[in-house]
Amino acid sequence: MKLSLGPVLFYWDRRTLLDFYAQMAEQPLDAITIGETVCSKRRAMSLDNWLGLGRELQQQSGAQILISGLALIEAASELSSLRRLCANGELQVEASDMGAVQILSTLGVEFVGGPALNVYNGHTLAELHAAGMRRWVPPVECSGEQIHAVIEQARELGITEVETEVFAYGHLPLAYSARCFTARAENRPKDDCQFCCMNYPEGMPMLSQEGMPLFTLNGIQTMSGEVSNLLADYASLLDCGADLLRLSPRAEGMVEVVQAFDQVRKGAIPPLAVAGCNGYWHGRPGMLRSDEVNLC
Repeated sequence: MKLSLGPVLFYWDRRTLLDFYAQMAEQPLDAITIGETVCSKRRAMSLDNWLGLGRELQQQSGAQILISGLALIEAASELSSLRRLCANGELQVEASDMGAVQILSTLGVEFVGGPALNVYNGHTLAELHAAGMRRWVPPVECSGEQIHAVIEQARELGITEVETEVFAYGHLPLAYSARCFTARAENRPKDDCQFCCMNYPEGMPMLSQEGMPLFTLNGIQTMSGEVSNLLADYASLLDCGADLLRLSPRAEGMVEVVQAFDQVRKGAIPPLAVAGCNGYWHGRPGMLRSDEVNLC
């Protein structure tokens, strides 16, 4: 089993990003995806900066380095930037929306399909494979059984060489909107947000009336209130056909997270239970904790 680091979904300043990736370059990761996937106004790093960082990471880490673009394209300028990203000629691209798929397919470039592509069956997987996709990340709400069924259906259609990368750790990205929820929470218009999401390095928690974690607001992105952690489900990750496990960056504790997954893939016994919302993986309501899944 390989370990993959997903793109940073939160807005961190340039120095924080560079320090984080310098730390991750020393970890036992097989793939690292960089780039801005949430909001085009987050300009701490330009495309040239990201590509330069990618070159450094390739030299330092030995991991496969990929770059991802926006999951929600809202303007012609964003589409133009996406074309530049897809034609970068250095790093393999993770397509976060179908616009990127169309551009990459036209260019004849192989790519990775991100979780926002919404692949739910083998026929869709086969279509994207024909377009050039060689790895896919299932939508975060898919259960292990669903993922296994998609892989089996794709095999029946003759598609056997597509890798599967499962979102195994982090706040689950659930939805995107044209509205910026973080700016709205601070009574700011989206066009004059003053980059307020930088004040929330792990997003803005949204609680229920009972004070329980419900969602995490991250600019235009809505995420799970709690972190999902499938470390205790390592056996079922193997059974579903996963080739890579995606660890989504957080502001604190990522070294320990990577090392915990690395130890288990090398033979250590997985923990019996972990904290977090793991309901989706078991085909249950997503916000259920791992200790609640079997009680429903």
